[in-house]
Amino acid sequence: MAFNLMSLISSVYLLVLITSTTSSITHVEECSALFEFKQSIFHQDDTSTSFSSFHKLDSWIETTVSKSNTSINDHDCCLWDGVVCSSSEGHVIELDLGASSINGSITSNSTLFKLVHLQKLNLSRNNFVKSQIPSEITTLKQLTSLDFYNSAFSGEFPTPIFHLPKLKYLNMSRNHDLVGSLPEFPNNALLESLSLYSTGFFGIIPESISNLKHLVLLDLSRSFFSGSIPVSISNLTQVTILALGFNEFTGPVPSLASLTKLKVLDLSYNNFETKCDYGWIDKLTNLEQLYLDDMNIADEILPSVANLTKLSYFTISSSYIFGGIPTSFTNLTQLTYLDLHDNQLYGRVPSELSNFKNLTFLDLTSNKFNDSLNLDTFFGLNSLQGLFLDGISIVSSENYTDRTLTQLTQLRLSSCELKEFPSFLRVQRQMESLVLFKNKIGGLIPAWILNNSRESMLYIDLSDNVITGFDQHSRLLPWVRLQAIRIYNNLLSGRLPIPPKTIVYYSVSNNKIIGEIPPLICQFESLQFLDLSNNSLTGTLPSCLPELSNLIVLDLNRNKLHGTVTNINTNESQLKMIDLSGNRFTGPLPKSLANCTNLEVLNIGDNSFDGVFPFWLGTLTELQVLILRSNKFFGAIQDSSTFNVEFPKLRIMDLSNNSFSGQLPDKYFKIWKSMKSVYAGNSSIMGFDISIPTCLPREIPYTMTLINKGVKTEYAKILNIFNAIDFSCNSFEGEIPQSLTDLQGLESLNLSNNHLTGYVLPSLGNLKNLESLDLSHNELSGKIPQELLQLGFLAMFNVSFNHLEGRVPSGNQFNTFENHSYVGNPLLCGQPLSIDCQGSTTSTNPHTSDENESFLSGDVIVWVFILTGFGIGLVIGINVGNSVYGRYRSWFNQLYGMRKATTLLE
Repeated sequence: MAFNLMSLISSVYLLVLITSTTSSITHVEECSALFEFKQSIFHQDDTSTSFSSFHKLDSWIETTVSKSNTSINDHDCCLWDGVVCSSSEGHVIELDLGASSINGSITSNSTLFKLVHLQKLNLSRNNFVKSQIPSEITTLKQLTSLDFYNSAFSGEFPTPIFHLPKLKYLNMSRNHDLVGSLPEFPNNALLESLSLYSTGFFGIIPESISNLKHLVLLDLSRSFFSGSIPVSISNLTQVTILALGFNEFTGPVPSLASLTKLKVLDLSYNNFETKCDYGWIDKLTNLEQLYLDDMNIADEILPSVANLTKLSYFTISSSYIFGGIPTSFTNLTQLTYLDLHDNQLYGRVPSELSNFKNLTFLDLTSNKFNDSLNLDTFFGLNSLQGLFLDGISIVSSENYTDRTLTQLTQLRLSSCELKEFPSFLRVQRQMESLVLFKNKIGGLIPAWILNNSRESMLYIDLSDNVITGFDQHSRLLPWVRLQAIRIYNNLLSGRLPIPPKTIVYYSVSNNKIIGEIPPLICQFESLQFLDLSNNSLTGTLPSCLPELSNLIVLDLNRNKLHGTVTNINTNESQLKMIDLSGNRFTGPLPKSLANCTNLEVLNIGDNSFDGVFPFWLGTLTELQVLILRSNKFFGAIQDSSTFNVEFPKLRIMDLSNNSFSGQLPDKYFKIWKSMKSVYAGNSSIMGFDISIPTCLPREIPYTMTLINKGVKTEYAKILNIFNAIDFSCNSFEGEIPQSLTDLQGLESLNLSNNHLTGYVLPSLGNLKNLESLDLSHNELSGKIPQELLQLGFLAMFNVSFNHLEGRVPSGNQFNTFENHSYVGNPLLCGQPLSIDCQGSTTSTNPHTSDENESFLSGDVIVWVFILTGFGIGLVIGINVGNSVYGRYRSWFNQLYGMRKATTLLE
C-alpha cells in the first residue's frame, strides 16, 4: 500500500513537472496574450491594400474568461483568422498575420513572446515603422518558421535568432534598413531556407556556411556582403536556389560543380576577378535560370552554357563578352528570356534566333553588331513580347501579316538609324512600351501610331529625333493609360500637348513649344516628373500648381515665363527638385518654399528675383544644391537667430552675379558639414526613384548648369560627392576667412570679381580635392603661397588682376598654368610670365614685351575664356567673359582706345 502511494505521488509529481515545463501558459492565457498584442499595435484600416481583401485582426474579439479561469466563451482564439492551434492541447502553434495592414511597432515586453509553443510566425508585408526586432523573439524555442518579409524593420538584427534550435525557414527580405551579419553556423543547424534579399546585412559568408547541410534556398542578393565566396559553399549539395547578386563580393568564383540540384544561380553585379574559370557551369544541367550580369568575364560567350538544355532564363549583360553569338545556342530550345545587352558582341545577329519559339524577351542592345538586321527574323516568334535592339541598324520589312506577326508589348529601337516609324507598328495593338529614342525620324507622328494601342500604352519615348508635331489637330494625347512620355530634343511646335490624367512622367524639353502652361495640367494628380524646359513658354505660373501634391521634379528652365512666384507647393509638398532658371521671374522668393522639406535642388538662376539673402532656406534639411546666380539679390549674407539655418547638407552654392555685399559668410563656412569631409567611398548620382511598370529607368538623375573651371557647364548628372562654391561677381569685401579652408571637400571655389583684400591664405593648400580656384579681379596682396603646390588635382587657377607680388610658384600642377592665370599683377615674376625675378624682361617674342598687351590682344582674349576650361571641353564661358568686360570697360578703353574696346565687347 505504501509502495502504491509513493508510486502515485511520484507520478503526480512527474505530471506536474512536465506540465510546468511544457505548458507554462494555458490556452486561455494564450488567447488573452494575442488580444493584448492586437491592442498594442496600431491596426490601420486600409481597405485599399493590395495584399488582402479583409483584415485578419478584425476577427480577433476579446475573450471572456470564466471565474474558474479554465474555460472561455465561444470566441475561441483558435477560430481567429491567422491563428492555428494544436489538435492535442489547443496551444497556439502558428500565427499568420501577413499583409494584415499592421502599422505599429513591437516592443521587448510584447505579449507575443508569451506564446512559447509557437512554431510558425508570419508578420510579412506590414509596416512596423522601422522598429527593431526584439531579441526576446529568441525565447520562442519551438519556432521552425519566421517570416518578416517587407515589414519595415530596422536596427541590429538579433544574431541569436540564427541559432534557434528548430528553425528551418528564415525570411527577412526587403527590410532595407535592417542590418546584421552572418554568424558561425553550428554543425546541427536545420535551416532549409535563408533569405536576406534587399537588406542592410553586410560582412563575409563564413566558412561554416557548409554546416547548413539541409539548405535548399540561400538568397543574399541586393545586400552589402563582401569578401570572397568561401569554397565551402560547394558543400551545400541540396541547394536549388543560390542568389548572391548585387553585393560586393571579390576574388575568384569557386567551382560550384557539386551543386547539381541548382535550378537558379545568380552571381551578377559583384566585383569578381576577371577571367575566372567557369567551365564547371556545364555540370549544372538542372539550371533553369542563370544570371551573370556585370561579371568581368572578358571572354567569349561561355560555350558550356549550350549544354544547359533546361535553361529558360539567361542574362549575361555588361560582362565584357566579345565575339559572335555561337550557333550552339540553338540547343537552348527552352529559352524564354535572353539578355546580352551592353557587351562587345560583333558580326551578324544570327538568323537561328528565329528557332527560339518559346522566347518572350530578347535584349541585344549596346553591342557592336556591324550588319543590318531585318525584322523579318522575329516575325515568326509568336511568344515574343519584349524586343530590345538599340544600336543595331534596322531594316524594316513590309512582308508581314496580322497572322504571322507577334503582338509585342515592349519594343526598343533606339539609335537604329531609323528615318521613319517602322511600318509593322501599324498592326501592333497591345503595345505597353515603345522606345524609338535617338533616331532620325522626322515630320509628324502619323495617325496610326496615335490610334494603335490606345488602351494599353504605358510608356512612349520619341526623344532625340526631328519630329515636328502630331498628325491630328487635337492637343490631347490619345493613350488613356499613359504613365510616361518623353519627346524631348525634337522640333515640336505649337501649343503644349496634353497627356491623360494617368501621367506620372512628362518631358517635352528642348522643343519649340509656345503659349502658356495650361491650367489643365493641374489635373494630373499622379504627376511626379514635369520637364518643360528650353521651350518658348510664356505667361505666369498656373495658380493651381500647388494642387500637384505628388510632384517631385519641376523643371521649367530656359523659357519666357514671367511675373512673381507666389506659391508652387503645399504644406505636404513632395518636391525634391525645382528649376525655374533662365526665365523672367521677378520679386522675392516665396517663403512657402520652406514647406518643401524634401527639397534637394533649388535653381532659380538667371531671373530677376530680388531681396536679401533667403536665409530661411537653411531650414531645409535635405537641400544640397542652391543656385541663385544672376538675379538682383542684395545686401550682406546674414542669418537669423529665429530659425535653424544651418543648411546641413548643402554641397553646391552659387550666388554669383548678384549684388551681395559685406563680409564673406564666416558663420556658414563653420557649419556647412557636408563640405567639410572628403568622401572616401563610392560616388553615386543624385536623383530620385520612380515606380512605373515600364522600361523607364528607375533612377532619374537631377541636372544643373554651373560655372566650373571658368566654363559654363551643363551637368546631365550630379555626383553626390561634388562640392562647389561660387560667390563671384558680387561686392563682397574684407579678407578671406580662415573658416573657408575647413571645407576640405571643395572641388571648385570661385570668389572672383569682388573687393576682397588681405592675403591668399596658405591654408587653401589644405583643400586637397580642389580642382578649380578663381580669386581673380579682387584686391588681394602679398605672395602666392607655396602651400598651393599641394593641390594635386588643381586644373584651373586664376589670380589675375590683384596686387600680388613675388615669384610665381613652380612645380606640380603650377607648371600647367599659363600667362593668363597671373596677368594684372605687375609685381609678379617668374615663369610663365615674361618678367624674370631679377627685373629683366624676356623678349623671345616681340609681341609679348608688354605683359598687358600680350594678354589682351584682340584675338587672344577670346581664346583665354575658351581654354581656361581645359579638361572639360571647349564650351565658352560667355557669361563670365561678359561680366569681366562689363566691370573693367573703362580700363579696356584707356588701354586700347574706345574703338578697340567696343569691338571686344561686341
